[in-house]
Amino acid sequence: MKRSVSLLLLPMAAMASASTLAQSVEDRARAAAEASRAKSSTSKAIQENYLTPGLSGQPIATVDRSQSFTPSLACQKTSSLLEILIQPDGTGDINTVRIARDTDLDGSFDRVSTLPVPVSGICANGVIACQPGSWNACNYHRWNVDVSGDLGLAAAEMAELAGCYCINNSCGANLVMDNLPSVLKDLGGGAIGALTSHDPRVGVAEARINGPLIQYVGAQSTACTALPDLPQTAYRGRPTSILGDAAATAAGSSLFQSLKGSPAGIGKAEQVRACTIERDVTLRPLAYEDIVSATGVIYSVQGCGEGCRRFRIIGDGNCSSAPPIFTARFEVSDPAKLLSARIVEMGADDWVQGRINGRVVGSAGPRPWLTTGLPSGDCRTDGGAARNYTSYDFTTDLRAGPTTVSARVRGGGGGAPLTTEWVLVDVEIRVSDACEPSDRLVDQCADIGANQKCRLDSESVDGVQTFLNGVGTGLRPLPRSRQFGTGSCTATLTRDFFLRQRTYKCAIDTGAMPEPDLSRGAYIIDRSTETLLADRVRTADGGSAASTRAFALPDRGSVPACEAVCKTRSAKANTDAAPAGVVGAQQTSPTGFDTFYHACSPGNVCPAGPGETIVTPCGCLDTFPEAVVMMQTVRLAGADLACTATAR
Repeated sequence: MKRSVSLLLLPMAAMASASTLAQSVEDRARAAAEASRAKSSTSKAIQENYLTPGLSGQPIATVDRSQSFTPSLACQKTSSLLEILIQPDGTGDINTVRIARDTDLDGSFDRVSTLPVPVSGICANGVIACQPGSWNACNYHRWNVDVSGDLGLAAAEMAELAGCYCINNSCGANLVMDNLPSVLKDLGGGAIGALTSHDPRVGVAEARINGPLIQYVGAQSTACTALPDLPQTAYRGRPTSILGDAAATAAGSSLFQSLKGSPAGIGKAEQVRACTIERDVTLRPLAYEDIVSATGVIYSVQGCGEGCRRFRIIGDGNCSSAPPIFTARFEVSDPAKLLSARIVEMGADDWVQGRINGRVVGSAGPRPWLTTGLPSGDCRTDGGAARNYTSYDFTTDLRAGPTTVSARVRGGGGGAPLTTEWVLVDVEIRVSDACEPSDRLVDQCADIGANQKCRLDSESVDGVQTFLNGVGTGLRPLPRSRQFGTGSCTATLTRDFFLRQRTYKCAIDTGAMPEPDLSRGAYIIDRSTETLLADRVRTADGGSAASTRAFALPDRGSVPACEAVCKTRSAKANTDAAPAGVVGAQQTSPTGFDTFYHACSPGNVCPAGPGETIVTPCGCLDTFPEAVVMMQTVRLAGADLACTATAR
């Protein structure tokens, strides 16, 4: 009986072995990739397969689940790190928030408290308390851990809170119970954030929701110490300090020094070269004539104060022909320096009409003359000159471009001339005392930067460290304004930068070690194709021999053009809150949509969630233009914001 069983099992084992051998490398790779994706493709999978068991002392299995081990990442573990129980009332507010904590991580609660205010809105780092059922008389609170380690609330301003939204009846009915899981996660997330910021040793392994209750499983990680102020977490508050610390550690590391003194490092030396890129600004004082130019029929020019000139236009006419026009032309080199331009006086014996760019703007005479025809009344009168001191401002015209000021004359004889002619128009133009600034960049780093043996090591732009130890810091200076000059010759310039200070490290060949010969590799790369492999080797006699041979890559198979995804959306109430109030109350429709993107299943099925409707079915979606529009909208909105430093 035993012999027959053995004969039966032998072929089955052989078939299994043959099946394994028949499986191609590509099939095995795909199977391994699918197994890896199943364990780590989403944040939920990573939490379930690695994070939660790692912090709670449970076994972690390999990708193929053939082996497992139990890590020891935490000094203490507790299944009751934090527990939050909520109870909403008829107004939609959460009138009771009960918090229980296990502060010593011994597995039992030792501190229980209740929030002193009802919760009308929830934020990522706090809560909002208003009059029940409304969004009036709101007070703002952020999660806080005091010096004794108690978790509670501290008074705050709306600007200190983030991601706020309304939950009471002023924004909709039954919002808490309809969205209970997300409400609990948001409320608990703010509390956990305050705890972990206060004590970096605390790590959250898992969050469980049971009705109106959320429970957090936690552990003490990072370091096994009783003090929450850890050197391991110092870089959280000062991330840029890691660069200097890394350089100091490398300088004191025997391993680093060994590598530095190895044959790979011998024969090369580095020279530090410093240079600057500086903006050179010069100022040229401007005279009045450099700013204002005047041509045409101008009888006289008189000063009227600092930066002021009065130009007089005069002319003569007669009563037997068409009224002549006498014109002066004005132009400014820089409209920003023009303060004012006005006709301040018109005088005539008998009639004068003032014009700006051919447009009638006023007159002087026995009666108004504001038409293109002849004035009404006798031309040759001896009643004396008529004056009009009503000013006319044409600053806007002159700033827009060259402007003409004209005097149209009707008169002559029978009276006394005002000057040497019968009419006058006085123009007054004021400009600011100014200087003409010019700037240029003096780049002393161009030659060093163009040297391929030099690399940028550090850079400071107007005092902001943008590069340190060969690594960008991520900091960038804001455009700034500076004033140049003294006395009456000053100017303010706004530029991206005024001074860049750089240091480069340049490699210098000391001759102790020859440069490696890379000619063979360059030959292979330059002359090989997808079907032909070219090579050149050095022969014994010092020469070289070239060869070619057929070459083919293995079949790489076909892959989809993209990962099929679908776009869905679900309706939501616009309950987000801002300092101006609830967003939905400021919009024509209080209802909006949440948009989701899902990776489709192998059968090209869109895994839409509860309440989601499919907007775009599975396919190669290209939403880059939409993303660009959103980012541009946020960028322009940010550019329109004004930051103020006011006492709070």
